[in-house]
Amino acid sequence: MTKRNIGPILAGIAAVGLAMAPMSAKAILFTGSSGSLGASADFNVVGTNLVVTLTNTSAADVLVPADVLTGVYFSGLSTATSLSAVLSPGSTVIQDSQPAGGVVGGEWALGLGLSAPGGATAFLSSTGAGSFVGQPTFPGPNLGGPVGVNGLQYGLVSAGDNAATGNGGVLGADGLIDNSVTFALGSLPSGFSLASIGNVSFQYGTSLSEPIVPGTPGGQCPNGAPNFPICSPQVSTPEPMSMALLGAGMVGLGLLRRRRA
Repeated sequence: MTKRNIGPILAGIAAVGLAMAPMSAKAILFTGSSGSLGASADFNVVGTNLVVTLTNTSAADVLVPADVLTGVYFSGLSTATSLSAVLSPGSTVIQDSQPAGGVVGGEWALGLGLSAPGGATAFLSSTGAGSFVGQPTFPGPNLGGPVGVNGLQYGLVSAGDNAATGNGGVLGADGLIDNSVTFALGSLPSGFSLASIGNVSFQYGTSLSEPIVPGTPGGQCPNGAPNFPICSPQVSTPEPMSMALLGAGMVGLGLLRRRRA
């Protein structure tokens, strides 16, 4: 093998090293706002599951039930199982005791095959707005109110909420969440893609007559990256073999450039 042939081979090795470096699954972030209301829904494929993080992003105080985020509508998912619903990191329950392990699944349900607002076919909800959901579908005990998914309890208050203020509907809600829940959905349909997620909107309060805020792809990515519809929350560290191959390729390319100069 001549020296002339080494450079291209090592360049090929570098390309292999880049291809072997594992990348985490991408996520699609939808955000919506109207007046003092604000919400986000982060859809992320982790392994074989769909993980949805629903957050009340408003900085305003929650004073009436229509300020409480109770669900997210979306389309693009025809079948799924409800694996878990837990408090997102940093979130807590107010007006009730903290649930064991952060599990709030007994207060949330997934509805599929719906004719919901905005052309949505799926609904993650803590309330029975429009009778789209009834009994909880996620594992976990009943934490407040009736056993069915009903009323305002365990909806999401804003990051700027003052827990001591609000009307009787808010202060008597049998527990609320400040300010985010993470859901895991399994048994996704064959060929499911995040690109199919759409028609996202956010439900506030307990009925369809209360605010429904459209969501749009984009906003701030979870890792603070620039605003793009498709976010890459984190990149895994390449495996040692990938790093070795990549390093060898870079050295080879450097030697080749020196010889050409």
